Amino acid sequence: MCGIFGVANHSEASNLTYLGLYALQHRGQESAGIVSSDGEDLYKIRKRKQVSDSFDEKSFAFLKGDFSIGHVRYSTTGGNSYTNVQPFQASGKFGKLAIAHNGNLTNYFSLKSKLEDKGVIFQSTSDTEIILHLVAQSEGKSIFDKIEDAVKKIDGAFSLMFLTKDSVIAVRDPQGFRPLIMGKVNNSYVFSSESCAFDLIGAEYIREVEPGEIVEVSRDGKINTKTYHKPTPANCVFEHVYFGRPDSVIFSETAYEVRKNLGRELAKENKIDADFVIPVPDSGNFAALGYSEESKIPFEFGFIRNHYVGRTFIEPKQSIRGFGVKVKLNPVKETLKGKRVIVIDDSIVRGTTSKKIIKMIRDAGAKEITLLISSPPFIKPCFYGIDTPSEAELIAANHSMKEICNYIEADHLAYLSMDGMFRAIKKDSKSFCTACFTGKYPTPVDGHTML
Repeated sequence: MCGIFGVANHSEASNLTYLGLYALQHRGQESAGIVSSDGEDLYKIRKRKQVSDSFDEKSFAFLKGDFSIGHVRYSTTGGNSYTNVQPFQASGKFGKLAIAHNGNLTNYFSLKSKLEDKGVIFQSTSDTEIILHLVAQSEGKSIFDKIEDAVKKIDGAFSLMFLTKDSVIAVRDPQGFRPLIMGKVNNSYVFSSESCAFDLIGAEYIREVEPGEIVEVSRDGKINTKTYHKPTPANCVFEHVYFGRPDSVIFSETAYEVRKNLGRELAKENKIDADFVIPVPDSGNFAALGYSEESKIPFEFGFIRNHYVGRTFIEPKQSIRGFGVKVKLNPVKETLKGKRVIVIDDSIVRGTTSKKIIKMIRDAGAKEITLLISSPPFIKPCFYGIDTPSEAELIAANHSMKEICNYIEADHLAYLSMDGMFRAIKKDSKSFCTACFTGKYPTPVDGHTML
């Protein structure tokens, strides 16, 4: 996933970037970073912490200038080391340049091998560093030309923010896998992965950065745009299913309403007699609400979620079984006891978490448990920025519906159909990437045979 944000020509650029990243925290919790420019130099702060713990008043005194970009990280290519914390920064004949990247390059290994053959030394294990090296090696006359030259060589998912001394440059891959939008605060332009960040800073939404487009905002306020590649839209459908914050507009549709529609379609496809519907919080909340409205089966909260759990905690090895799920979710026994419940979640990956959740509901006294999933079966790994396991570890890739149901120990199991998913989104499936559900990858991927 990752979240990126950029500000051009605002006296409090780094402060706005901080707020933007705060709103995008759900897209990555491993690290946060901001780079700013005052027209003379670039100033960088990067931390392996969440946004609120990474910056303070001294940070903003240091992050001078009226241009800024920022990044919150969710790692896929490369581990969670400090060398991989973004934005990255480099210097060359072109001056100083910083980059923030949301996505995953699918020709990373072949490009890295070619660069290493030329003597290039890498400082990180992140695919984003590839882009900086390609910019440095370009013979383009301007930094805009160099960036255009570089992005023509890369494949896969990349929504990018670049920062120079005097400009912010946004780039989106030709497929538009990940969202990237443009807005305005008074006379200043802003860019973000999601619209919820604009809501926080009072920015006006202008438009999406189009697939295959470069947009540059310079210090004199001029906007330079160019379509560097013919758009071949393949928006990530999982942005609608799970990633985007519910109050964001994702690919021109509100995530909240799409997820309720997913639940409504689940209800149309699965008419089940039950006492009530419960979500797996928070991923299943809005689909469960939609299911309840469509089916007229009451909505209840069967779990209470602990919102103060970090990404890491000390886990006892044997003393408490299922600790990793229990520390985040606790069943409401009085609600569940003796009831027939429909449980709704967004997906099943390995099946281990679903198994623990069903067991918790069963132990709380539920009489009958149906698990409904608001997306189709996850049968292929994602190479475009979702940290999914290999195909061998994806339970739906290797087991029948009955086998999965038996493994997670539910009484009934059903997934939403592909047709139902796109009825909910209200768009043509041809403009979306559904590789995780179909195995049909929109771009070639290093070391893998595409269907």
